[in-house]
Amino acid sequence: MYCDAARFHPPGNPVAARSGQCWNDRMMDHDAVLALFDRQLRREAPADSPATRIERVGGVVRHVATDGAWHGVVWSGLDESTADAEIAAQVRYFASLGGEFEWKSYSHDQPADLGERLVTAGFTPEPEETLMIARIGDLPTGAELPEGVHLHRVTDPAGVDLVADVHEQAFGTSSTRLRSRLLAQLEQSPDTVSMVVAMAGDLPVCAARMELYPGTEFAGLWGGGTVPAWRGRGIYRALIAHRAALAAGLGYHYLQVDASSQSRPILQRLGFAALSTTTPYLYNC
Repeated sequence: MYCDAARFHPPGNPVAARSGQCWNDRMMDHDAVLALFDRQLRREAPADSPATRIERVGGVVRHVATDGAWHGVVWSGLDESTADAEIAAQVRYFASLGGEFEWKSYSHDQPADLGERLVTAGFTPEPEETLMIARIGDLPTGAELPEGVHLHRVTDPAGVDLVADVHEQAFGTSSTRLRSRLLAQLEQSPDTVSMVVAMAGDLPVCAARMELYPGTEFAGLWGGGTVPAWRGRGIYRALIAHRAALAAGLGYHYLQVDASSQSRPILQRLGFAALSTTTPYLYNC
C-alpha cells in the first residue's frame, strides 16, 4: 500500500542524470521552499471549492466547509503565551458547527509543544506523515506500465466509482466519504482536481489524484493506492510520473505529498525531499 493528500527547471536535467544523485536534495533550498509552502498553501490557503471558505481569525487560518464536509485549522502562528487560548477558541467555534474538525500541525510549527497542548485540549493524533516536496522539473515524467495496463482519466461518476473501489481495496477503509467529496469536486470545481486510474483490462488496480491550487506554485499528490495483487510492479511510480507531467503542462513548479512510511522511500528515490512532518489532530465536537 502506498499513499500520497526554488524555481522551475527544465525536465530531464542532464547533470542530475549523470550524477545519479538526488538533484533536489543538493540544489533545492529547503528552507525557502518550506517557507513558500507555508505562505501559499497555509497562510494564504485558497478555498478549494464553492462550498468552502477560508477564515483568518486571530493567530489561525481555518478551512470551513459550508456543506458540512471537512473543517480544519490549516495554519497557526502561535507562541507559548497565545497557544492555549487560541486552541480553546477554535474548539468553541467548531463545536458551534458540530461534527469533527482537524488541526493540521507541522513539526516546524510553534510553539514546539503544540502537539502536546492539542492532546491536553482533547484532540486525538492521527499517524504522522512526512511532508515531501520536489521541483517538477527535476522529476521523471515518463514511466512504463506493466503489459496490459493502461491509464484511464477520471471525468465522471463512473470513474469516481473506480477510484473508490481501489481505495477500499488498497487501504481497507470505507470510501463513502471520499466518493461524495470527489463527486462534488468534479461538479463544482473540476479545475482543482485531476484523477487517474490504472486499469488491467476492465479491472481497476491503482488510482491517484492530484489537487490543483490555482494561483500557487504547488500541486498536491493524494490518494495513491494499489490493490494488493498488483503491488511492486511500478504502477505507483508511473502514476507519479503521469501527474508530474500534467502539473508541468499546467505551469506548476512543485509537487507536494504527505507521505506515509510506505511511500516515502519511493518518493525519495524519485527526487522528493523531506522538509517537515505533519500530524492531523482530530477533535470530535
